[in-house]
Amino acid sequence: MVAGSFQRLLRPKTIAVIGGRQAEIVARNCDRLGFEGTIWPVNGKREQIAGRQCFKHLEDLPEAPDAAIIVIPAEPTIEAVGLLAEMGAGGVVCFASGFREIGGAGIERQGRLENAAGAMPMMGPNCHGFINYLDGAALWPDQHGGARVERGVALITQSGNMALNLSMQQRSLELAYMVTLGNQAAIGISESIEALAADERVTAIGLHVEGLSDIGAFEHAAAAARAAGIPMVALKTGRSIKGAEIAMSHTASLAGPDGLYDALFERLGVARVHTIPELLECLKLLSVVGPLPDNRVCSMSCSGGEASLMADLSEDRAVEFPPMEAGHRERVAATLNELVSVSNPLDYHTFIWGQEDQITATFTAMMSGGYDLSMVVLDFPRRDRCDDEDWWVTVNGIVNAAQATGGRAAVLASMQECLPEDVGAHLTTRGVAPMMGMAETLTAIEAAVRIGRARANGEPPALLHPAPPEVFRSGPSGRGGSRVYDEWESKRMLAAHGLTIPQGALVTSATEAVAAAEALGYPVAIKAVSAEIAHKTEAGAVALNLIDADAVDEAARRMLGISGRVLVEKMVTDGVAELIVGIDRDAQFGPYLVVGFGGVLVELINDSHTLLLPTDRAQ
Repeated sequence: MVAGSFQRLLRPKTIAVIGGRQAEIVARNCDRLGFEGTIWPVNGKREQIAGRQCFKHLEDLPEAPDAAIIVIPAEPTIEAVGLLAEMGAGGVVCFASGFREIGGAGIERQGRLENAAGAMPMMGPNCHGFINYLDGAALWPDQHGGARVERGVALITQSGNMALNLSMQQRSLELAYMVTLGNQAAIGISESIEALAADERVTAIGLHVEGLSDIGAFEHAAAAARAAGIPMVALKTGRSIKGAEIAMSHTASLAGPDGLYDALFERLGVARVHTIPELLECLKLLSVVGPLPDNRVCSMSCSGGEASLMADLSEDRAVEFPPMEAGHRERVAATLNELVSVSNPLDYHTFIWGQEDQITATFTAMMSGGYDLSMVVLDFPRRDRCDDEDWWVTVNGIVNAAQATGGRAAVLASMQECLPEDVGAHLTTRGVAPMMGMAETLTAIEAAVRIGRARANGEPPALLHPAPPEVFRSGPSGRGGSRVYDEWESKRMLAAHGLTIPQGALVTSATEAVAAAEALGYPVAIKAVSAEIAHKTEAGAVALNLIDADAVDEAARRMLGISGRVLVEKMVTDGVAELIVGIDRDAQFGPYLVVGFGGVLVELINDSHTLLLPTDRAQ
């Protein structure tokens, strides 16, 4: 299914709602959002739904609807989907559960549903539908917390309840679309990304991913989003064994190896986060100020405590608060009291508090340092007990400074409850990001930098997608299956493909081992050769830096007791680092490379990085 094939469903002019009480909720949701199209209720028992005359049967509709939502049980849902497909409807949302997610009979039932839909776009089953906040179309049989917007972010999730909760956010994040996918019988994450990226009103796309069934389709969708200039952020669940089990039972999603998802997102320029607040704050920063070219930032606050906390939280982050150059420091100092010590992060004290001209001058001078993002830490007081007039002066100051310098700016409240929604809306419309939570904001900055750098690096090469399983041949007879090669065989194969390996010889006696060592030159390494030994150190099957014949003879005799063959190798003495390099093939992701710290501590240190193939020297 191509992305453009369900634009009718996403941006409908006519909507059919099929069902009873929940169908009425759908109609009223559309009314509250100011949907300007036509809504046709279909119910065989009721006369009216949401003030509209009901049609007894789908066949009674005046024409095929652009979009339909079915909120009736599973079996009659299949029949209704078939009728809509025959009519030429633009697409359908299936709310009912009891399909593939329950296994057994549910799998067969979903097969019949897919056959009934044919080529008609279908969301679900087992999903809440979607809300288009741009046009007021809410095919959504439940409450939601959003409102009409002119532009904003799109959120895609397999979880209806997570979507419901996300719609209730009070973080001044403008939501353009909320899309739930459930079992993804026809429309999946990738198709949704492509369709939403085609809407120029979408500023960023957020994903809640339980699993991806088609890596190639996701790669193509990510390319479409990049081409449209739309950044993406992913919250991938199923990192733990228990989380993966829950994902499977929830929507029959295969979580897949988590490290490979990290590699995929990094390769495609998709920022990954691990909590819902991180997801929302990342999307907000990207939506308002866009990806960042680099990680040089500044922070301004009238509190030394806040400045110190910001510096502490950034210590282990890929966020830099660079020291100020002398000329820049002088420009900022000229706007402040002589008692203020000028640095980054900046504690500008309260000498200029409540004075818009002076605050603007200080912020403008600070932003003249050419930072990738400039932040003001500002927590509004409780309005039921306090006056916030002076806080608005600070808001005006950063807005004025951002406009004067053309720099990217954000106001950061250390607590969510200390940045009211109307303040956030005021900042957003003026191009200043209203951020909440220091840790979440630093995560958002890291994400925006990763996306900005990925864009600067250009398009990644196409992935080597998995070949059909039958093409893999590993046994000597040509039959499929797997085989573990010993070190000698493995190195011979690597050498045949141009890789440099240490000089060595395979021997079967201590006498041969000594002769080989003399020929190679000391120092040498002695290793037992067996495909059954995975960890040689623990098995006592390796001896390093042997410098004479006696040491070689002793080690060889000992290791011949472990296996009947011994590898004698010239020691590499001028290496810069010892690495572990591994290549494997995953059924979903295709071939991948693992590079990390090597040697006997490899598993203890666990410092490795996964790259999907092909890769290049820069990666």
